Amino acid sequence: MIGHWVVLVQIAFRNLFSSFINLVIGVIIAVGTMLVVVGGAMLDSLDTAMSRSITGSLAGHIQVYSAASKDELAIYGGMTDDPSLAAVDDFPKVKRLLLGVPHVKTVVPMGINGALLMSGNTVDLTLAKLRGAVKARDAATASGAPAADLAEQVDSQKAHIRQIVKVLVEDAAKASVLADSHAVDDEAKQALATVSTEPFWEGFDRDPYSALELLENKIAPLVSDADMLYVRYVGTDLDAYQRAFDRMQVVDGQPVPAGRRGFLFPKFQYEEQLKLKTARRLDRIKEGLTESGKTIAGDSELQRFVRENQAQTREIVLQLDGLKTRTALARLNAALHSNETDLPTLLTRLFTTDDQNFMDRYRIFYEQLAPLLELYRVRIGDMLTVKAFTRSGYVQSVNVKVYGTFEFKGLEKSPLSGVTGLMDLMSFRDLYGYLSADKRDELRVLQAASGAKAVARENAEAELFGGGGPVVAEAKEGSIDEKAQLSGLKKAKKSEDLVARIYTPGEIEDGVVLNAAVVLDDPKALPQAIKAISELSAKEHLGLKVESWQQASGLLGEFVLAAKGILYFAVTIIFVVAVVVINNAMMMATLQRTQTLGTMRAIGAQRSFIVSMVLLETLVLGLLFGSAGAAAGAAVMAKLHATGIGAWSDAVYFFFSGPRIYPSLGAGNVVAAFLIILVVSVVSTLYPALIAMRVSPVTAMQAEE
Repeated sequence: MIGHWVVLVQIAFRNLFSSFINLVIGVIIAVGTMLVVVGGAMLDSLDTAMSRSITGSLAGHIQVYSAASKDELAIYGGMTDDPSLAAVDDFPKVKRLLLGVPHVKTVVPMGINGALLMSGNTVDLTLAKLRGAVKARDAATASGAPAADLAEQVDSQKAHIRQIVKVLVEDAAKASVLADSHAVDDEAKQALATVSTEPFWEGFDRDPYSALELLENKIAPLVSDADMLYVRYVGTDLDAYQRAFDRMQVVDGQPVPAGRRGFLFPKFQYEEQLKLKTARRLDRIKEGLTESGKTIAGDSELQRFVRENQAQTREIVLQLDGLKTRTALARLNAALHSNETDLPTLLTRLFTTDDQNFMDRYRIFYEQLAPLLELYRVRIGDMLTVKAFTRSGYVQSVNVKVYGTFEFKGLEKSPLSGVTGLMDLMSFRDLYGYLSADKRDELRVLQAASGAKAVARENAEAELFGGGGPVVAEAKEGSIDEKAQLSGLKKAKKSEDLVARIYTPGEIEDGVVLNAAVVLDDPKALPQAIKAISELSAKEHLGLKVESWQQASGLLGEFVLAAKGILYFAVTIIFVVAVVVINNAMMMATLQRTQTLGTMRAIGAQRSFIVSMVLLETLVLGLLFGSAGAAAGAAVMAKLHATGIGAWSDAVYFFFSGPRIYPSLGAGNVVAAFLIILVVSVVSTLYPALIAMRVSPVTAMQAEE
């Protein structure tokens, strides 16, 4: 029996290069093996990178939330960007039980919501400063304190408003010429005419609040540079979050202090949507030149940024008061070696950039002009008023301090991971409409001050409409003392300042959450952990829905699955083509050998011997050329691993888990490629082998006659 197979192997090696067809088949096998090795390794590397991006930023390895929720959880957005999730009421119990599951490292409480932030336009912000200065001056004057410095601040802000009005008058005149006489309505024209006169400003100090009302109601709306920003945020235990997601790093400012209320902006959104547009365009041009190898002369997008900066100088002019305008003119003239007296003209010259002068102009902007400007609508350290719809549909607001910005290492330019902010869990609960301990204390104070009493729902009608008690109170003459009525509330607020209050870990966790991220110590244990948590939820009646990071990622997770499906489909098509080509090639090779096969049959070769010979020849071809293809694939992967593949767009950053992906080759990729190619080769040879088996000796030997 061993001799039988030795003969077959000898015949297979002898016939290996006996025909050109075998060489063609070998090349197909080699190329197919190389494609399978490279394709499989790339698929695995992309899957690992995407998993690392999602699990390391927001999702964790597993997400759990209430099974009673109306919507599906979508960490990165889905059909409903902010899903309506039922609350997980007893999070401490859930956390304690989940930490007992094998491979569960930590559990982080979360909740997702969205809010609109409205930052005032340039006139609004300047008028707010003027109003504050007027109030401070008047208060100092009333108390007999020195008010000279405050009066100087008022005069400075007044000068700034007068300069803004001058710009608006010029804009209105240009609009009327370029468009039509009705480009600015008559009421606005009248208001501009009024505030442009000397008598208006001479009489400002006699009745400053009436003048401010006119400016705020009639002039501020003429400037349309206000930003309405939609912010999607995750409420969480910020300390636990930063420990669990080590890719998260604070870029500007500082982390929210332990136990404090606060907010962190995503760096990507902070730069793209809150930065002065001119400055952001300069940053984009610099990135294109230094990081992407683009040129202004050869890139239409960079050229558009240059044109927009040249034309849109108004947002800078409106920010500068008289003193700052003079300073800006002096600095820019010195830097540009000019004597221009008109600031807009000088700014246009500054922003007229090309590949030769851009870096110098960029430096001039940030060194000379930027210190005079407010580069961001919301600054680090500002108190931010966040308004959002609660779960019941009414609008709620909270004040939170902006402590800084953050990003995820390797995902700095990813829009997918750069548009979700982080908020403390206490503020999130207030915004979402859940009764927090602070709100409960506030209601108790109000109840005690007003003499109100709690009434059960079933007794409400009787109490209100004749339940045995008096329903008509005797009216007494006198005014309501609001200070006395609210003194208890004010005292409570003073002693429990929500912004300054420090919450204990128990207070943070002892409340409702909407979902929780489960981080594992071994990502490979994901299927077992999901099964164990599901069984635990059923056993302990926790009512949890348990999902992997891919399921919980919403549209992003679906996209990842679709992308993998497309890639696997492409590989399948390659296999089908390989089967057809190899089958046809083997068919031709078999037909060419009809006489030889018939002669072998005539001298006593059995059909099984012929079939084994044909299949073994293909197997030897597969092993030899498959090894060559695998070696070529390994060489390609070694090269890609050394140099990496750069992300060609911001969106690809997320899928590469950074600016470059360095794909690696695993032993499993090579083994899988060998098995697949050998199976394809053998399957492709079965039909030709059956044909060879059916060739009769007489017919085969007469084939040449």
